[in-house]
Amino acid sequence: MGERVTVVDIAHAAGVSKSTVSLVLQGSPLVNEVTRAKVAAVIRDLGYVYNRGAANLRQANAKSKIIGVVVNDLTNSFFAELAVGIDMTVQAAGYVQFLANSAESVERQREVIASMREHGISGLIISPARGTDAADLKPLVASGIPVVAVVRNVPGAKVSSLLSDNHAGARAAVEHLIGLGHKRIAFLGGFPDTTVFGERLGGYREALVAAGADTGDDLVIASAPSRAGGVAAIGRCTQLANRPTAALCFNDAVAFGVCDGLRAAGLEPGRDFGVIGFDDVIEAKTAVPALTTVSIDPQGMGRRAAQLLLKQISAGKAEAEAVVSSAHLVVRRSCGAGRSGADDTAMQGRFAIAE
Repeated sequence: MGERVTVVDIAHAAGVSKSTVSLVLQGSPLVNEVTRAKVAAVIRDLGYVYNRGAANLRQANAKSKIIGVVVNDLTNSFFAELAVGIDMTVQAAGYVQFLANSAESVERQREVIASMREHGISGLIISPARGTDAADLKPLVASGIPVVAVVRNVPGAKVSSLLSDNHAGARAAVEHLIGLGHKRIAFLGGFPDTTVFGERLGGYREALVAAGADTGDDLVIASAPSRAGGVAAIGRCTQLANRPTAALCFNDAVAFGVCDGLRAAGLEPGRDFGVIGFDDVIEAKTAVPALTTVSIDPQGMGRRAAQLLLKQISAGKAEAEAVVSSAHLVVRRSCGAGRSGADDTAMQGRFAIAE
């Protein structure tokens, strides 16, 4: 654990008094701009973090009961459910959750983490924004603040992680579609520069190769992992000369968008085209048709992430631990399950000619 930089260290390096540094930190107008800029530069160079909680409470021994939670896309209901699971667990342990949305911006993520550190968080649970690297989490690790990365890993970062078995889940989904008679199956949605995309795509391709099914690159259509991204992906899918008859979607949000896009094209999900999502958010069960999806239990994942973090806080040390949770297929109506072989043939025929 690295030694914390103090106000005295800043004052010494900047050649000013401790009280001047305190005034700069408080944003006081009593400090001239030249001195303010000099102190600010030293603060940046030394990596000092102003603990606002300590400043406000004036209690050197006060222990924070705050858990920081940063997610990459709060518009996706998966992350809302994840946050609910975290909140249930940390509340029961006497902590309060501070939740922030990075919206896939590494810069925004840095800002909210810095703000959380100012408030003296006891630990952080993060689903990293695209492009996050080990250096982004290094200050937390150096200061001994426990961190748990969920959903996405950060290679090289010495933090705990809780991930789902994306490869096995995707493979099971595609094997199910092959079992229903589909031979051309698309993979729709997701950002290709994320590890989750690579893992799910790997499971998808492995199942196709094992079955001797079509593995053409035209069947993989990347897009934003959102409902709008799903509409865009199925729109491109319907323009293919040799159209697929089913798809594994990157997540449930994409799957819902795919269903919207199919209906806009006069096609019915589960009847004219098989759709499988990934996540099993609450809406999956009540959607029409009910969404077949790979369940990774978002709330349960939140609870497990919180338990992992609280264990490290209680132990007083942040020892990195890697946990991979299972994923299993939940079969409902959107994949066309339960239809006869004749109906599956008809499904493929309808999609081949429908505009």
